[in-house]
Amino acid sequence: MPLALLALAVGAFGIGTTEFVMMGLLPDVADDLHISIPAAGHLVSAYALGVVVGAPLLAAVTARMSRRTVLIGLMALFVAGNALSALAPGDGALLAARFLSGLPHGAFFGVGAVVATGMVAPERKARSVSLMFLGLTVANIAGVPAATLMGQHLGWRATFLGVSAIGLAAIASLALLIPHDRAAASTTGLRGELTALRSVPVWLALGTTVAGFGALFAAYSYITPMLTDAAGFAETNVTLLLALFGVGATAGNLLGGRLADHSLRGTLFGGLTALAAVLLAFPVLMRAEWSAALSVALLGMAAFVTGSPLQLMVMEKAASAPSLASSANQAAFNLANAGGAWIGGIALAAGFGPTSPALAGAVLAVLGLGVAGVAYAVDRRHEVAHGGRVIATHVPEQAGALRR
Repeated sequence: MPLALLALAVGAFGIGTTEFVMMGLLPDVADDLHISIPAAGHLVSAYALGVVVGAPLLAAVTARMSRRTVLIGLMALFVAGNALSALAPGDGALLAARFLSGLPHGAFFGVGAVVATGMVAPERKARSVSLMFLGLTVANIAGVPAATLMGQHLGWRATFLGVSAIGLAAIASLALLIPHDRAAASTTGLRGELTALRSVPVWLALGTTVAGFGALFAAYSYITPMLTDAAGFAETNVTLLLALFGVGATAGNLLGGRLADHSLRGTLFGGLTALAAVLLAFPVLMRAEWSAALSVALLGMAAFVTGSPLQLMVMEKAASAPSLASSANQAAFNLANAGGAWIGGIALAAGFGPTSPALAGAVLAVLGLGVAGVAYAVDRRHEVAHGGRVIATHVPEQAGALRR
């Protein structure tokens, strides 16, 4: 695997850290800015909104630019957003800075996935995407806990300055390790990029992402009350248990990338089935501390097995505009975050018990399987109509210059 993937992973590590660290800093931010916890929670939503808006928008408007230049520019925007967060004088300015920080998130992963797959042989494309995502999953093991501790001891502003430093390191890594790619820059333009999103298979792939990862966030958004109210853990142990989720997510991400290079659809169907099974087992697994801890790791593993296959499938279905489609998949991921949390909250508010969000997530996972099944049926019909084979494992070569 090319060393340049390390540069993408460093950027992913910084993005993953700033995305998830706010959850742990909400009380500190609320106290310092004299706002309520629910009001501070809007800072999480502002970041997610930035991702949803920025992912397709920035990918589209930079379609004709060198992808190396785009990646460096996106990370510079990331650094600016986090630096402004650290310097924000009030909650309004911080809200705007968090929105700005989220803008480059989806486009970075979208363009980065295209660059990663363009640097490797066809049989290693999914693995290259998983190595880029490795930075995101490792952030949940090391980056978020370390940044949270920094914020608690040095102030929350120090956390965002630290994340800005990670962004600067990522810029240096990208400039040093990512090859120049003038010949790989898209020539389709904005209209061509947008036209590629009219494809039904692209929307089915995006729908699978929304349902599949919505299943994850329906449960994960309420994992703390599950662990404390159902499994009996003390709140002081929750941070360590969430690190187990990061371990499981990292293992699942690497496993999914390796398996998807052999069978993309098989890995996708298997991962969604495993996710549904784990979520259905939550009411039983949460009855004892050891099994509850195991369930947290299994949840991360089952969910992130599907990460690389879904990213690669969306890129394949929009081969003429892979950067935009890949970035749109990151927007879909954040829609899944918001939608899954909302659906899990409905189950919890209805009084179905602390583990009910997991059961709601299982329903979403089955829905994701259904959407993936429809996508497969559409491909099969296309195969019969054209008398050829439809292979959902390879993205047409987009970046020959990157390899050279």
